[in-house]
Amino acid sequence: MVHTKSFELTGFQRDLLYVIAGSDQPSGQTIQQQLESHIDNVNHGRLYPNLDALVEHGLVEKGAKDRRTNYYEVTPSGEQLLARRRKWENKQFSFPHDSEHRDADLASQASSSSN
Repeated sequence: MVHTKSFELTGFQRDLLYVIAGSDQPSGQTIQQQLESHIDNVNHGRLYPNLDALVEHGLVEKGAKDRRTNYYEVTPSGEQLLARRRKWENKQFSFPHDSEHRDADLASQASSSSN
């Protein structure tokens, strides 16, 4: 098992990790269907080698649902990687409307507490 940082993953691999983390032991086919609503060209030749890479990195565990169907599940290492990535992303940017909402909420709280 190789320990990895989120920056060493491709964008597609991160997307796979997010889909798996948001699902309950999805099959490869389920993952493919979820990604196809947002990403073009999610074929078997792209999907399964990337899922295998996530398994090799120790971020995803692969198990058998039945003789023909595998499932995928994010490991604790994968969850930690996603948490670190989310924390880093949140530090890098905020949307202007986010600060407007925060400022409006603070102003509202200040005026309600002074009444």
